[in-house]
Amino acid sequence: MKNLVILLLITFLFTPSCKDVLDQTPQGVVSDDDLNTPENIDKMVIAAYSALGNDHYTSPYTSLWAYGSIRGGDAYKGGDGPGDLSEFHLLETFSLNRVDNGLTDELWFRLYVGVGRVNDALRRLNAIDPASYPQRETRQGEMRFLRGHFYFLLKILFKYTPYIDENAERTAYDTISNRALSNDALWTKIADDFRAAVAQLPPSQPEIGRASQSSAKAYLAKTLLYQAYEQNEKNEVTAINTAKLEEVNKLCDEIITTQKYRLNDDYGDNFLTQSENSRESVFAIQYSKDDGTPKGRLDYGHALNYPMNQEFGCCGFHVPSHDLINSFKTDANGLPMFDHYNDVDVAESGDYQTGTFDPRLDHTVAIPGKPFKYDPLFVFQRSWARAPEVYDAFASLKEAVSPDDPSFQKIPPFMSSSKNWDIIRFSDVMLFKAEALIELGRHLEALPLINDLRTRSANSTARLRKADDTPVSNYSVATYQPGVNCTWTQPFARQALRWERRLELATEGYHFFDLVRWGIAAEYINHYFTIEKNRSAHLSDAAFRKNRDEYLPVPLNQINYSRGLYKQNNGW
Repeated sequence: MKNLVILLLITFLFTPSCKDVLDQTPQGVVSDDDLNTPENIDKMVIAAYSALGNDHYTSPYTSLWAYGSIRGGDAYKGGDGPGDLSEFHLLETFSLNRVDNGLTDELWFRLYVGVGRVNDALRRLNAIDPASYPQRETRQGEMRFLRGHFYFLLKILFKYTPYIDENAERTAYDTISNRALSNDALWTKIADDFRAAVAQLPPSQPEIGRASQSSAKAYLAKTLLYQAYEQNEKNEVTAINTAKLEEVNKLCDEIITTQKYRLNDDYGDNFLTQSENSRESVFAIQYSKDDGTPKGRLDYGHALNYPMNQEFGCCGFHVPSHDLINSFKTDANGLPMFDHYNDVDVAESGDYQTGTFDPRLDHTVAIPGKPFKYDPLFVFQRSWARAPEVYDAFASLKEAVSPDDPSFQKIPPFMSSSKNWDIIRFSDVMLFKAEALIELGRHLEALPLINDLRTRSANSTARLRKADDTPVSNYSVATYQPGVNCTWTQPFARQALRWERRLELATEGYHFFDLVRWGIAAEYINHYFTIEKNRSAHLSDAAFRKNRDEYLPVPLNQINYSRGLYKQNNGW
């Protein structure tokens, strides 16, 4: 018995306590401290970059096609009918949308995942000694750029969102209101991120895909352009801040004078794999294939936007509207038909030879009888459309690639590619500057910028040929010549600028947000519905409610998560 007691005593003295056992680092788990090395901080930065393209076809925030093209009148939802991804049908019709739209909640969540990755990387970057990590300042600038990007998207989509940075304690996230900052103050926070990026980033980066000083200046100019159109609580534009516009103009000049960027010779170069990261690309999401992963890092946000023919197979979403197709018409002088473009529906007649058109039409829209992605032997057919009786038989070209393109990848039943997607192109920078100049009353200075884009369009016909080497359409596009073919007043210049933005960036997800920025969304969209619902019955219930539909509702799930701290947007 005495020996047993001694044995138990020895066991007690030399056996680790329960606390010691529980305090051991689990095998196969990385501790938070383990991530604070230069090598691992680099990986956290890359993880933040990866969030740029981590969207999905149910929440395509890379291109915003479901939120900017469909809601802006550039395209119909498409697919197999209103019930196919019905949440997007609710977005398209506005009147049917609800605060419990599950895909709106997913969109909010995915964008905040991006914010969270950036904040995590910034916390580690801020704490590390620069001597052990010489890239610290540059990486901080990159993360401020990315955070600005994610918050910019949240801002134009939802207007009021909680602003959370790397200094906020995680345990306090649910105490930060989406109304802690005013509309203008939230814009300033976003601009501050881009200002910090401008200060910290180098003029150029050794690795393609990283943000540079010029890309930060471009995004700052874009942010200030939006902020310049001051809104009240009813989403109405009440004033235009000229000081902001002056800064937009200055930033664009700084980008232009670097001579780092220029327009591609052919408009179509912007939408081809072999031309990605061209001198027109200011900042782009980098995708990849054959990178050691099963299917590659693909553009899943566009995975539904291919025709139904054998070479592709799914799923017929993002169908260009008749209104968009008609907007590419030109008059006898080669200028847009501002007031009468929709009088005759060329999308219905299919006659692209009697009238004249801006060449950007056939770089943007796949039309029956015309080559698909510039291949005269690969001709788009009406049978390739999924639901022509609902959405007619067109397809969006810019995001698509040919089936023999090296970037193409099937992910059955869907497909996509590793082709980059531009967030800002140099043509966009030119249009930022032109818009600022026009609103400042300096519209004559904007004229060459708009004319340069029109000249490039006129010169972008080499790829637009049929198998018999005849032009795909009858093209005629001219520059504005005051006193000859137009009167270049400020109102006319404003109309020309807004039209040019639509044609240059058609189906790229911008149009709806332009309309809201200009304060004309309700009038524009309801006029669009008046005509288009007679062409497509799926829009029979569509109606835009002024002072409400300029922004998506704050998702009901998020309001519930905050226990009522988040406040709903006006009108919802």
